[in-house]
Amino acid sequence: MSRKTIGVGVISLGWMGRLHTRSFKALREKYPEIEVDIKLVVCCDVVESNRQFAVDNLGFEKAVEDYRDVLSDPEVDVVSICAPNFLHHEIAMAAIEAGKPFWIEKPMGISAQESKEIARGAQSAGLITSVGFNYRHAPAIEMARAIVAEGAIGRITNARVWLIADYASSPDGPLTWRYAKEKAGAGVILDLLGHGADLVQYVLKDRFTAVTAQTGLFITERPIPLEQGMGHATVQVSDQKGPVGNEDYVAVLGTLESGTLVTMESSRVSVGPRAEYIIEVYGTEGSLRWNFEDLNRLQICIGNDHGFQQGYVDAMASPDYPGFSRFQPGAGTSMGFDDLKVVEAAQFIQGVLDNKQYGPSAGDGWAAAEVDDAIEKSAEDRTWHEVAPVDVVTTFDHDNALQA
Repeated sequence: MSRKTIGVGVISLGWMGRLHTRSFKALREKYPEIEVDIKLVVCCDVVESNRQFAVDNLGFEKAVEDYRDVLSDPEVDVVSICAPNFLHHEIAMAAIEAGKPFWIEKPMGISAQESKEIARGAQSAGLITSVGFNYRHAPAIEMARAIVAEGAIGRITNARVWLIADYASSPDGPLTWRYAKEKAGAGVILDLLGHGADLVQYVLKDRFTAVTAQTGLFITERPIPLEQGMGHATVQVSDQKGPVGNEDYVAVLGTLESGTLVTMESSRVSVGPRAEYIIEVYGTEGSLRWNFEDLNRLQICIGNDHGFQQGYVDAMASPDYPGFSRFQPGAGTSMGFDDLKVVEAAQFIQGVLDNKQYGPSAGDGWAAAEVDDAIEKSAEDRTWHEVAPVDVVTTFDHDNALQA
């Protein structure tokens, strides 16, 4: 079979845009069975130095300032959308209009309504999509999902998820778009807790039906930045400060369709944990624990009759775990965050080739957005809110063909 060339366009070359680019370039080595050559056709960024970097250092053939020039380029077959939250809906809808399959970072929009329009539009257009729920691609998470599915820990009774980070813990951190309600939507709910909602639904193959929540804003104003940074990087700031428009912290109680109970918590202003993203799953016959800060380790307890040996086994990810051997030869040699994005890129590109949805879909993005939306509403009125179901293809409830 002859190899196919897929032309790639990347929109916005910040942290995620560069990571998407590296992930596309890694496919030939990590997934040699995918019969494709990646061609980096064009990068779009409003910052001139980023455009120059794309051509000089990353290998793009050209760089442009307007994303419409990416979507109209006949050599571009697929698009990565890595712009700030408030641009996601506009760019995704334009990609749908142009008929371009797209890989978009989460959240897909700043509201469930925006995510719904993207998901329905993509499905109506018959487009393969991918959403940046990268934590679900950790081999330890895939193994946890398999253990739950085979019933090894019994009937699932409850789960706990917390995503506690410190990237916004300094009150001197710049007032970027992330802290503006009109540009970011919610704060830590969309930035971190959306990942938690997806992890729960993916590992348990179950969906949220209702939530109740409380939020807190602890750093109410921040200094205005004097320059544009990348990701959560430090930049120069002025002496003037402006108000923060969204929450720093959220705590959630939730129920799933099966009756499983869930607690979730997230903070962007913690002092201590750096990126403590944890899921715990409890069943009648055992439990599982995973922490992103130690992403190659899965803690497993199966059975409750082991006497003085009762407790967790620390299992290191190894070639026995789904996908691990593509990146490392044996247990104890760790995969990293960037590798999870390579898995995501592989699922997206293979899906485009096969016209089959393998990776997290726009439907998954919408499903998480509905959880986020119900959390926001609950925090406002302090009551339980139902989570609206979605009517497009999701992948959290079926097995993935590209895990091995």
